[in-house]
Amino acid sequence: MSYVEVPGAKVPIRMWTDPATVEDSAMQQLRNAATLPWIKGLAVMPDVHYGKGATVGSVIAMKDAVCPAAVGVDIGCGMSAVRTSLTANDLPGDLSKLRSKIEQAIPVGAGMHREPVDPARLYGFGERGFGDLWERFDYVADAVKFRRERAMKQMGTLGAGNHYIELLFDEEGAIWLTLHSGSRNVGKELADFHIGVARGLSHNQGLVDRDLAVFLAATSEMEAYRSDLFWAQEYAKFNRAVMMGLFKEVIRREFRKAKVSFDQEISCHHNYVAEERYEGMDLLVTRKGAIRAGSGEFGIIPGSMGTGSYIVKGLGNEKAFNSASHGAGRRMSRTAAKKRFSARDLEQQTRGVECRKDSGVVDEIPAAYKPIEQVMEQQTDLVQVVAKLKQLICIKG
Repeated sequence: MSYVEVPGAKVPIRMWTDPATVEDSAMQQLRNAATLPWIKGLAVMPDVHYGKGATVGSVIAMKDAVCPAAVGVDIGCGMSAVRTSLTANDLPGDLSKLRSKIEQAIPVGAGMHREPVDPARLYGFGERGFGDLWERFDYVADAVKFRRERAMKQMGTLGAGNHYIELLFDEEGAIWLTLHSGSRNVGKELADFHIGVARGLSHNQGLVDRDLAVFLAATSEMEAYRSDLFWAQEYAKFNRAVMMGLFKEVIRREFRKAKVSFDQEISCHHNYVAEERYEGMDLLVTRKGAIRAGSGEFGIIPGSMGTGSYIVKGLGNEKAFNSASHGAGRRMSRTAAKKRFSARDLEQQTRGVECRKDSGVVDEIPAAYKPIEQVMEQQTDLVQVVAKLKQLICIKG
């Protein structure tokens, strides 16, 4: 489908979904965003739903301003994927042992490594290391500097919520590895700190929604936020790279006889800020629950646990600020899902997938999310499908 345009105070709201299907609270958030004095465009992806501070599935383009809540608290959250030389025929019938090996290698939930991971020992990591990431940590906000040791030990860990590690197969039978995570606790604490700073600035006092408080260009507060933001985005990128390196090591060990090889990794943020140019203007584009889908750029759009994922190529639709959805998107809150569904429901909806099937992850049940096929149908002018994947193993914290 193409987009539907809904009137907004400063800019129209371009929606790649039926506005009537979007919950009232999310629509109000979008209308509030459209009142911001600095806004130059607002695009809404088909996985849109209400979010803390700002709408999930929204792409906001502003001139000389950035809204930290429109990035989200998991700065740099995103996905990585890689196709392997394995096929479904190479896998054992019982995948529980392989799942356990992966969970032993990559801490999940609130877990962390006993010692920081040395990237030089990881397969395929090369000599990239972390660059000057840890030297630049000396310049992040004082409020989080005491988190250095924890941040180093959480590098290469999954976290909880909707973060996951998966082993999947495509329609040709090739095995893929994917994972979804972000900047862990240090990113959240940086985001919370700067959102608090923004809410207290004088130019934000008259906003319709104080959650949408912004930083303005050429101010010390903006420079401090951008510095911490870009650091956290890089931390998130390396976090996924380390996890993928650990994941590959498990696969290589468990399938030693197959001499597994890996294609080039695909990696994309879906909670971040980018400096981009549209209609002759240099803009700050925030994507919260949206990936960049520039012409020919690879991306990953996952469904819920048990329903499959898509590898895509962007079509470069500038009306959507070269963006696409970041997943299926929730259709009910975590609280509502826990009240409505049981562990038995989860077991039925994830039949055939080696994963947790207990009450601790009922809020991630597939029925709590929109149908991924419908979401994909609504963005055929944003992305082209390259591969459709189906889960065999799904690991959550």
